Amino acid sequence: MLYRVKHTTVYHYSDTVSVCHNQVHLTPRAHPRQLCSEHRLMVRPRPNSIVRRSDYYGNVVSAFSVQGGHQRLTVTAKSLVDVQPAQYPTPAETPTWEQVRDGMTRDLSSEGLAALQFVFPSPCVRGSTELTEYATPSFPAGRTIMAGILDLTKRIYTEFKFDPTATTVNTPPTEVLRSRRGVCQDFAHLMIACLRSQGLAARYVSGYLLTLPPPGKPRLVGADASHAWVSVYVPGFGWIDADPTNNVLPSDQHVTLAWGRDYADVCPIMGVFHGGGTETVSVSVDVCPMEPGEVVDVS
Repeated sequence: MLYRVKHTTVYHYSDTVSVCHNQVHLTPRAHPRQLCSEHRLMVRPRPNSIVRRSDYYGNVVSAFSVQGGHQRLTVTAKSLVDVQPAQYPTPAETPTWEQVRDGMTRDLSSEGLAALQFVFPSPCVRGSTELTEYATPSFPAGRTIMAGILDLTKRIYTEFKFDPTATTVNTPPTEVLRSRRGVCQDFAHLMIACLRSQGLAARYVSGYLLTLPPPGKPRLVGADASHAWVSVYVPGFGWIDADPTNNVLPSDQHVTLAWGRDYADVCPIMGVFHGGGTETVSVSVDVCPMEPGEVVDVS
């Protein structure tokens, strides 16, 4: 699928902002199933400087500064992204979850060592006895890792309610577990915490969903804004994605922006500013499939 992606964030301030410095993860990253052939980041007012680099996890980061009075800041990212369908192993093809867990500390390959860092707690994902107890039924002795991933994904989907008013960006997984409510970010953090409690490597993936699904297919929850899901490391198979918000294994309807330990590593827009008073933020995301031969303009 070839997609045209537009992500616009508008900040309105009650007082004048004299200067702001921002960092954004808004460039879809390349991986074996995805290629971003065109990308443009537009900032208004025009920034005094803008720099692109790769972060520790290989995501593209853009940093910009606006040094001049303003009461409105608009950040728009336009991209053209080609996403190929995913192929997942059957549960029977994968090792048991215990084999995966026990092999994490013995795998000295570059891929294994890189994955090991995703076993440990991170700023937004801390473990607890409650989280371990919740995860345990999905990983009984001898169950394959793929079967465990599918079971945990389904349990979070069926036992938790999508509620944009229930949490904030700082709500920990333990609170989400108690309230049984949250948004895609919360469900991703919850699932990561559960997987790590079993000694498995799990990372946070930010991205987008197809805005309007193909005829006859349901519209996925989270298609109006940035989305989030989970990726689990399985030796011999690489990273396997799972979307607990929608109980699906991501394929060509999911566009990947960035990945890291948790939301703090891949926040779409973050920064600091001087002045401004109170602020309001509006975000719009549009992911549209391209027709064959259609010409796209990301200018």
